Amino acid sequence: MNALPYDADQLRDRAQSIISNVRELSQLGWTPATSSNFSQRLDERHAAITVSGRDKGRLVEADIMVVDFEGKAVGSDHRPSAETLLHTQLYRRYPEIGCVLHTHSLVQTVASRLFAGAGHVRLEGFELLKAFHGNHTHEMAIDVPVFANTQDMPTLAAQVDALLDRQPLWGYLIDGHGLYAWGRTMAEARRHLEAFEFLFAAELELRKLGCRG
Repeated sequence: MNALPYDADQLRDRAQSIISNVRELSQLGWTPATSSNFSQRLDERHAAITVSGRDKGRLVEADIMVVDFEGKAVGSDHRPSAETLLHTQLYRRYPEIGCVLHTHSLVQTVASRLFAGAGHVRLEGFELLKAFHGNHTHEMAIDVPVFANTQDMPTLAAQVDALLDRQPLWGYLIDGHGLYAWGRTMAEARRHLEAFEFLFAAELELRKLGCRG
């Protein structure tokens, strides 16, 4: 029998990390109707990622599979998420990235529709901007891109790559869809995800109150 091209113990560790963290995100209502997908880097060529179509609040080890950085399944007949390329492009591009989280909360989805016309959500002056790795002050602004939704993942991945060439990003929205956020570790990726959720909710609330144009 051929040896696996990845560390099986590492896979078990990553699977448990994904399962426990994603269960908490599911309890928040951020992964409705088997939506969303989650991954962690295994090594310089492979990532552990959720199998397509699984209830994210009830994941078990068998629901976590391995893909290479071309998005192809490794050692499994399971089907990875159709959006796997949006994970693996980040692992290919940034060796320091260790985790990618994609959720579909109500706040994220509404924000994606509201700001789709502008093409981005501007977040400015909030203390929580310091939650993003490398930021040390609230006296700044970041533009979170909103990409058009499409089933053509190579095209969307190319659009994301083009924007990454021009500016630092911690995440992005897809119109009518949800949020991608990432970090060097699961903890950092969750911090970024939760910061985006709060900041989008704050922007939506300010608009309800008539404080934004």
